[in-house]
Amino acid sequence: MKLLVRVIEARNIPEMAPNGSSDLYVKLQLGKQKCRTKVLKKCLNPSWCEEFTFKVDDLKEKLQISLLDEDKYFNDDFVGKVKVPISHVFEAKDQSLGTSWYTLRRKSKKAKNKDCDLPPMTDLVNPRKSADMMTSDLTSRSSPLRSSSRMRSEEEVLSKEEKSYAPTFAGRIAQIFNKSVDSVSVSSNDTSDISDLPESLNAVGLEDKTEERSSSVDFEEIMKTMEMREQGDEIPSSLSGGIVLEQLYGITPRELNSMLFSPDSNHLKALIDIQGSTDSQIGPWKFENGGVILKRVVSYTKSASKLIKALKTTEEQTYLKADGKTFAVLSSVSTPDAPYGKTFRAEILYCITQGPEQPSGELSSKLVVSWRMNFLQSTMMKGMIEGGAKQGIRESFEQYEKLLSQNVNPVDLKGFGSEKDQLLASLQVERPSDWKLAVQYFSNFTVISTILMGFYVLTHVWLAMPNTIQGLEFVGLDMPDSIGELIVCGVLVLQGKRVLELISRFMQARVQKGTDHGIKAQGDGWLLTVALIEGRNLAAVDSSGFSDPYVVFTCNGKTRTSSIKFQKSDSLWNEIFEFDAMEEPPSVLDVEVLDFDGPFDDATSLGCIEINFLKSNISDLSDIWVPLEGKLAQACQSKLHLRIFLNNTRGSNGFRDYITKMEKEVGKKIKLRSFQTNSAFQKLFGLPPEEFLINDFSCHLKRKMPLQGRLFLSARIIGFHADLFGHKTKFFFLWEDIEDIKIIPPTLSSMGSPVVLMTLRLGRGFDARHGARTQDAEGRLKFHFHSFVSFNVANRTIMALWRARALTPEQKLQIVEEESEANSVQTIEEEPIVNNLPAAEEDVEAKSLQTEETESFLGIEDVNMSVMYSSTLSVPTSFSMELFRGSEIDRRVMERAGCLNYSHSPWESEKPDVYQRQLYYKFDKRISCYRGEVTSTQQKSRLSGKNGWLIEEVMTLHGVPLGDYFTLHLRYQVEDLPSRSVGCNVQVYFGIAWLKDTKHRKRITKNITQNLQERLKIVFSVLEKEYVSGT
Repeated sequence: MKLLVRVIEARNIPEMAPNGSSDLYVKLQLGKQKCRTKVLKKCLNPSWCEEFTFKVDDLKEKLQISLLDEDKYFNDDFVGKVKVPISHVFEAKDQSLGTSWYTLRRKSKKAKNKDCDLPPMTDLVNPRKSADMMTSDLTSRSSPLRSSSRMRSEEEVLSKEEKSYAPTFAGRIAQIFNKSVDSVSVSSNDTSDISDLPESLNAVGLEDKTEERSSSVDFEEIMKTMEMREQGDEIPSSLSGGIVLEQLYGITPRELNSMLFSPDSNHLKALIDIQGSTDSQIGPWKFENGGVILKRVVSYTKSASKLIKALKTTEEQTYLKADGKTFAVLSSVSTPDAPYGKTFRAEILYCITQGPEQPSGELSSKLVVSWRMNFLQSTMMKGMIEGGAKQGIRESFEQYEKLLSQNVNPVDLKGFGSEKDQLLASLQVERPSDWKLAVQYFSNFTVISTILMGFYVLTHVWLAMPNTIQGLEFVGLDMPDSIGELIVCGVLVLQGKRVLELISRFMQARVQKGTDHGIKAQGDGWLLTVALIEGRNLAAVDSSGFSDPYVVFTCNGKTRTSSIKFQKSDSLWNEIFEFDAMEEPPSVLDVEVLDFDGPFDDATSLGCIEINFLKSNISDLSDIWVPLEGKLAQACQSKLHLRIFLNNTRGSNGFRDYITKMEKEVGKKIKLRSFQTNSAFQKLFGLPPEEFLINDFSCHLKRKMPLQGRLFLSARIIGFHADLFGHKTKFFFLWEDIEDIKIIPPTLSSMGSPVVLMTLRLGRGFDARHGARTQDAEGRLKFHFHSFVSFNVANRTIMALWRARALTPEQKLQIVEEESEANSVQTIEEEPIVNNLPAAEEDVEAKSLQTEETESFLGIEDVNMSVMYSSTLSVPTSFSMELFRGSEIDRRVMERAGCLNYSHSPWESEKPDVYQRQLYYKFDKRISCYRGEVTSTQQKSRLSGKNGWLIEEVMTLHGVPLGDYFTLHLRYQVEDLPSRSVGCNVQVYFGIAWLKDTKHRKRITKNITQNLQERLKIVFSVLEKEYVSGT
């Protein structure tokens, strides 16, 4: 007896990896027989659709189905399992359990892998089982299989996870009948066995097909049927094997699709004849799975070559998308008679999209053909198979392109500019008419009910007689005379308030423009351009059921902010943002969607995503839909449509300039690596072509046992690779991920060599956690490297690259000041007298430069200022001024007020009796959800005619929405109270200097005023507590 098991899909899988996804596969075991599905990368709702057969010897056995998360470096993580007694299958009706969901059970507490426990009620694995008796009358004992569930997405078709089941069933019968194997694992769409079946068995297979109908209508009607369906906006991305054909043609996408795939077209027949193939059979297009999938089968015999005989070839072509403008067809090619032919399939993706308009005004279409190898079983000949397939596919599509060029005129790409220019030129901001906006905002129950109520009240006023004056009324003031009238008045006021708010939002949405849209990048180097097209299914956080979304892009510490779309859940931006040229290529682009409500309000994050340029192909980013992460975004399935371009205007000179810069930092000549070396480095860590190797060092990675390997340094990453007795260890992380680098003196455990200790930032580097030696209490990973051949060169190179990429300007300035201070101390000890005069001259020059830079600061009198805070403190004036002296009390008070990383320069004399200093700090999250930064300049001077001080301050906010539209001006007056022996009076004046005009002045002013008032109360209350505790 044999048991047939079909694993379909899983759902509600918990996150097993720090990146929020898992690499899942299913392992099945019956006695000593074991099988497993393929691994699906980075998904939590996988779909396999794979079949397995087992030989049943004992009905008392149980089929164990386990779900695991693949880990390249450690043991695979256990997710859950379920056991099914074989007796239940054979006792069931028709000896089949049918399609059903099974709940995975976690391991018991005594299990070894305790970290992978799963809640007992997590729904998972959907296996399908049926039993087939080994008798001569196969058709009478076999259980008919049902068709699979509906196709979920285009990616499932790309990975060939939904198949045609009836041919598989017939093929399975033939396999059981002809072969004596105990355990076989094949893909459910293996059509290679169909050709070997007798006609009777093929008839049985056709009779068993369900939910499949043949279409006899012509090709154009089939395409119209496909176009009427909801297919989404995503375009299938190119397959991993590479692009073999990419060309523009002077024909519309619909016409090109008809030429390539219509049954009446002669293109495919002519191609088969040119390639010398025979016995060609082109099947009709058919709808399968209830009309969800459109596919056809093409078979032919490929001509023999010098090394391989003539092969029977079968192509299964499936439409992934057909909406009139975009057509995508996936062709799965099988050659079962080839060596190891049943272990692999070649997959080819034809993607036809609309091209740019030609100068003559005619439309064009773009054809992109990509390929990949899909290995159904593991084999040692994988590399040889891929190499041979690559060469054969490229030669075939050279003939394909020549034949297509004879029938359709190719279009020269030079006349259209670059791909970036073509895509960005099509972006146009669509501004709806005032009538459409009015209908959108005012067609709701609130407005309609308010209008009806107002009309009713006006009619009543017109019909009613004036009441006599009574109670507290007087001429001109008519008050409610009953509780009912009071309630009616309240309802009218509330309704009017809501309508006024809607009118305000309508006016703002009508005139709002992008903040950074259209600002051109400056300089030469790496230019990053981001086009924000639209957002879909953005979370609604307002009471109206909508949100006010805007998008913030952050790269290398620079931000770009989009316009605010009021009362939108599906927002259309069509805005372009350019980042100024960078010397080194950027590593990541942070994208966050926020709901706007002022810079200091608790704005809600609608979702975020990090785009890693090192793990993404730049060409794939030119037109992508990115799903947002976060609770709200995942619940609503929010996503953004982006077009991202990264160009290097310097070319190869940029690499040489960067190497020259690093040579100055390191103090040693850095050799520019060859193309072959860079290619090997990129392939080793899976890096994009623009990443280049700067240096590499032999060293030890310190873990439980030292591991000998090599440390690779590039402009954006630091990576380690070791191969010890066949066990490979490989990882890398970004320079930006490193929070601190320290040098530990030599010890016996480090074999007498200094140790480079790298501490990563919290939440960073989890992909490289297997290389970390320790993890501190806060969860930060620590990496130890030692035993460098040349420690000084390695240390200088590491520090130079880290400072160039990871440190902020403030940190760089601090390091430079510390180094210069150390050098100056050493120089002064050696030559104290000689350096006194130059130092004094430099001090005078610095002060003069500082005076020139701060002349505009005195324009504070031009700002309209009003009293924000006024209080009498039980603290002497001298102690109150500790807030402005840079003392320990100053630091503690500012930290209590929510100012992080507080730093300041010393007071310096600006004029006689006028002193000046600079401040820098970051907002805590409870102060501003954006955690913006503040740079501030303060001046202090004595109050004229009074015993006290005047402190004036100009603040600039960074990293908050519309922060570049204004500056904040404050004036503190601290003076003694003559009536008290101990006490002072504090008054704080506040004003905003608007640098740009915006419709949100009132909202921003209100938010900032409320926030500053609360901060000032905290500051001076903490100051009084410090004084009491100190006395």
